[in-house]
Order: sequence, then structure tokens, then C-alpha cells
Amino acid sequence: MMLSEEKITHMSHILLKGLKEREIIEVIEDEGKIRRQIRRSIIEELKLGEEIDEAVRKKLQSYSRKIIEGSQEWEVLYRKFFKEEEEKRRGLVST
Repeated sequence: MMLSEEKITHMSHILLKGLKEREIIEVIEDEGKIRRQIRRSIIEELKLGEEIDEAVRKKLQSYSRKIIEGSQEWEVLYRKFFKEEEEKRRGLVST
């Protein structure tokens, strides 16, 4: 996971506070319960992003011609596979 547990917890506090201050939500549940759900959602999204990243990297490594990571070609293909293929395949973006 790209973020530590402490950072994710901190983000959940900031998100809940911001949502309350902007009156986007009205808290009728225990705030601790809401923050735990926010944490779970962040962790799920991070894991999904890591799964997609891994799938895209495997696809790029499977090319018969070696594509150097960090090159312009690699970046273009990575974005193409990440956004256009993997996210669509998983139903994360509309077509």
C-alpha cells in the first residue's frame, strides 16, 4: 500500500471534518464509525489501484520488444492501458 495506516487515518479525519464544515453531510452516526468506513474506502481504492498497476506493468513487460520504464513510449502506453483498458474493464470509468 502506498500510504501508511497513520496517513490514511489522518485523511479520514480531514475528509470528515471538511464534509461537515462545508455542510455536505449531516452526521447522525458515530463519527468513529464514519471515519472507519472512510478508511476502508480509501484502502479499497488503493488496493484496486495497485492491482491495476500490476496488470498494466505485466502487459507492458509481455511485449517482445523491451520498452524502457520511464520513457515517453512507456508512459503513453501505461496511461493508455491503465485508463482506457483496465479501468474500463473493471467498470471504474464510463465508455
